[in-house]
Amino acid sequence: MMNEAEREYPAQSSTTFAKGLLIGGLLGAAAALLFAPKPGRDLRSDISDKVGVATDKTKGVATNIGLKAKDTASVVGEKVQTAAGVVSDKATSLAQSVSEKTSNVVQSVRKNGTDVAEAVKDASADVGETVKSASADVASEAAKADKEIMAETADKAAETKEEVKSLNSGTKSSEKPVL
Repeated sequence: MMNEAEREYPAQSSTTFAKGLLIGGLLGAAAALLFAPKPGRDLRSDISDKVGVATDKTKGVATNIGLKAKDTASVVGEKVQTAAGVVSDKATSLAQSVSEKTSNVVQSVRKNGTDVAEAVKDASADVGETVKSASADVASEAAKADKEIMAETADKAAETKEEVKSLNSGTKSSEKPVL
């Protein structure tokens, strides 16, 4: 289980662990040599050899860790640059696409607005002509109907007058004529 410092600083905790492992190994080797039954000169020589080997190993491990950290940083930097380039390209492409689509919509609206205005104008002219024509037809039909009604009324009046005359001629003089 990781403690809070290890979660916050994972690279430092692994290097801290490596340092602790190295120091622990050195202390263990030194303790083993100190408690081994050897004469002082042999013991000092063994300690010196072991410290030299441990130092060489420590330098090698530190060099490897440094190289790996450098490689990792380089790879991460390249990936970030690549991702930034892709994001930048996509953003530019998206902005151009939005700009083109907006321009197309504006042009379409302008064109359609002009087309609609022309269609309304043409329709208005057609409606005006239709209204004039229908109005003339109605006036003509009304005049014709008026003439027919007048003629029919005149005919009915003449017929009624004739009927009244014929009725009056066949009546006695004491009777009053109808009409």
